[in-house]
Amino acid sequence: MNIPSSYASFDGARIALHTLGEGRPTLLLHGFMANAQSNWLTPGIAQVLANEGRQVIAPDLRGHGQSTASPSGSSAWQADALVDDQLHLIEVLGLTDYDLAGYSLGARTAARMMVRGARPARCVLGGMGASGILEAGDRAEMFEDAIRNGENAKDPRAGRRIQRMLSEGGLSATAMLGVLASFVPTTWADLAAIPVPTLVVSGLDDHDNGSPEDLARVLPRGAVVRVTGNHLSAVADPALARAIADFLDGDMPESRT
Repeated sequence: MNIPSSYASFDGARIALHTLGEGRPTLLLHGFMANAQSNWLTPGIAQVLANEGRQVIAPDLRGHGQSTASPSGSSAWQADALVDDQLHLIEVLGLTDYDLAGYSLGARTAARMMVRGARPARCVLGGMGASGILEAGDRAEMFEDAIRNGENAKDPRAGRRIQRMLSEGGLSATAMLGVLASFVPTTWADLAAIPVPTLVVSGLDDHDNGSPEDLARVLPRGAVVRVTGNHLSAVADPALARAIADFLDGDMPESRT
């Protein structure tokens, strides 16, 4: 399939696309304040999937990487904007039989896509637990405080870290606030109605988004795998790439750590 280097989303925002390999379409969504390169390409996860006969399609989410952030004001970002970007991409590419994986914010976006009716054959939710989807507002408030107030945030260490990430990533604070403003609540009932086989994979020391085990339990066809590392470092564990590839190729593991 010929994939463009970018596409115009539902409101005209330009969303950059990175591709690798040929074969089964596999959509990869990165985390908050990251991009497709840092989450999927540099750690080698995209290459592992391409080696398995897959065409990786990895967008830079709105406001991240090479994608634009319009509308620029956080108050103008519509609810579920990131979800609508990806649902629009599926339509633009004419995808009817594909797989989906997300990490952190990308996992939350993937879950919201399925709540909204997206039906990949299989889905992977990485770096995500139940509270990261069900109670995303609490974590969003922490990020908002850190973005707005830096070292004067409630958690000064987090404030300094987030300000450094903004600077090093060339990210717009306004755009990141827009991402947070677009979050839509999800319920246990929403998750329990998702019929898609779903793997929840997370680092053993990743406590950022709640319990992966609780998330896997509520999903009707969920399983969980733990790898080494914390929320930021788990993507570098080759076991994470292997778990994603094996699951998408048909392995439904017994939940394991």
